[in-house]
This record gives sequence, structure tokens and C-alpha cells, in this order.
Amino acid sequence: MCAKEIYLLSKALGKQCIANGYLLVTAESCTGGLLAKSITDIPGSSLWFERGFITYGNTAKIDCLDLNALTLANYGAVSQETADEMAIGALASGAGNISISITGIAGPDGGSALKPVGTVFFAISNKKSIIFKYHASFPGDRSMIRAKAVLFILNKLLMLTLNPQI
Repeated sequence: MCAKEIYLLSKALGKQCIANGYLLVTAESCTGGLLAKSITDIPGSSLWFERGFITYGNTAKIDCLDLNALTLANYGAVSQETADEMAIGALASGAGNISISITGIAGPDGGSALKPVGTVFFAISNKKSIIFKYHASFPGDRSMIRAKAVLFILNKLLMLTLNPQI
């Protein structure tokens, strides 16, 4: 569906990260590594991609990203608060200087009235603070929701990297 766009965005993002000295870290839940795969499909991505965390379960979020268990208890794994802590934890656990986090419900099950299938939360962080947060609702099946989430966040980070002050 979006494979060509994802590849082209990843390639462009790599050029911008190199130009600005950004070293990226990712923390993924509902996308299950699709973002990291998209980035590492680009030859030379080791110059701008430091590491990726796939923290699908709550225990992994706590263990790998130092997510506060109270955040999970109070807001759930699919929340802006969790996405923010995932982005911050990814940077604290790696040598990168910018991070992306994604958490959501790709379906086909697991949705609720408050958080239906297609609900996805994003955060982008630098070493100082969260610089972007967003809640999206993507239509489609599991594969489409995951691809749309990756496409969305690559687009957003590329736009942010065009500003060397982030």
C-alpha cells in the first residue's frame, strides 16, 4: 500500500538526520518493528539510526523504557502519556538524540468505545523535552493501520528535521 512512500520518506529522513547530526531511536508497540524495519531498509541507516525498541507488552515497556507502572495503570498502554514516556525512555536507554514512539490498537480486536481499533498515539522527543505529540484514528485493517502509522510519523519527523533547531 504505502511501501514506496515509506521507503522514500525513510531515505529523505536519513539525509536530514545526517545533515543535522541526529541519531534516531525508536520505541514501537502496535507497529511491532515496522518503523525500524522501514528505516533499516535504507542503505547506510546505521549512520543515523541508533536502535529500536519493540515493547509490545506492558512488562517490556517497563523493563526496556523505564515506563512508570502507574502511567500504565492510570492511562493504559494506548495513551498519550504512555507514548510520551516511551519516547523519553527510548532516549534514556540509547545513545540517540531524537526519538519516536508509537503505541496504539491495530486490531482487529482490542478496541473499545473510548479507544477504538485504529487509535494510535505518537511522541517525538529530543534530549530536552517532548517536541511533538499526536493522537490519530486510522481506518483500515491491521496492516493498513500499522502502515499508516509509520507513514504518518516518518512524514512528521521529516518535517521537524527540516528545522535544524529541534
